[in-house]
Amino acid sequence: MSSLDDIAGSARAGTLYGIGVGPGDVRYLTLRAAGLVRSVDVVAYFAKRGLEGNARRIVTPLIDMGRHELRLEYPLTEEVPVADISYRTQIADFYRRAADSISAHLRDGRSVGLLAEGDPFFYGSFMHMWRRLERDHPVEVVPGVTGMSGCWTRANAPITWGDDILSVLPGTLAEDVLADRLARCDAAVIMKVGRNLPKVKRAIASAGLLARALYVERGTMEDQRVVPLAECDWERGPYFSMILIPGQGRAL
Repeated sequence: MSSLDDIAGSARAGTLYGIGVGPGDVRYLTLRAAGLVRSVDVVAYFAKRGLEGNARRIVTPLIDMGRHELRLEYPLTEEVPVADISYRTQIADFYRRAADSISAHLRDGRSVGLLAEGDPFFYGSFMHMWRRLERDHPVEVVPGVTGMSGCWTRANAPITWGDDILSVLPGTLAEDVLADRLARCDAAVIMKVGRNLPKVKRAIASAGLLARALYVERGTMEDQRVVPLAECDWERGPYFSMILIPGQGRAL
């Protein structure tokens, strides 16, 4: 009988792995993801200044002392608006330098596992590394359980029924745009809530969906919170918060 390590497979020299580590609970990693976290030469991860980095925190039980780690620290978070040219300049330069650091390891024949919260190809910083490196280095992307999937599961909220169409919207959109899109959807997930919570709540109410909306904070993590959005009276949520609007299609 094959061992779990045989099933998961090991890392190949000089290869970049985008490893989806799921929504927060380490038990939701795939076998492939867990195997690579344990076998890559370098464990790389993004983090905000002064913080551990959530992707790194998730895989802590899988990392032995002494592992070679590459911390990629964002130069800024919310100090500068995303639309500001200064933000775009600084973050583009950061991604270039991060890609150069990863590339150096790959050229030296080391495998690099870049951790990604949720799924690497879904609103993830990994995509910026993939775009810069996939032409010059072997890359394997390991899918992960998305944050929204973890949230609707923990909220006990089936998100789509029958022919429901799911819309995924960023809370950074203008209030009128959010309200218009929500008014035309069957089911919705609103991400990037954070400081946008009051605006998003108003847009949902304007679309007539407030009674169906659920606020989920840190889904699958130890300190998760799930409450009806109508009961949320605070001004902002943490980075790991989203709003679910389950569909109401035909349930057989």
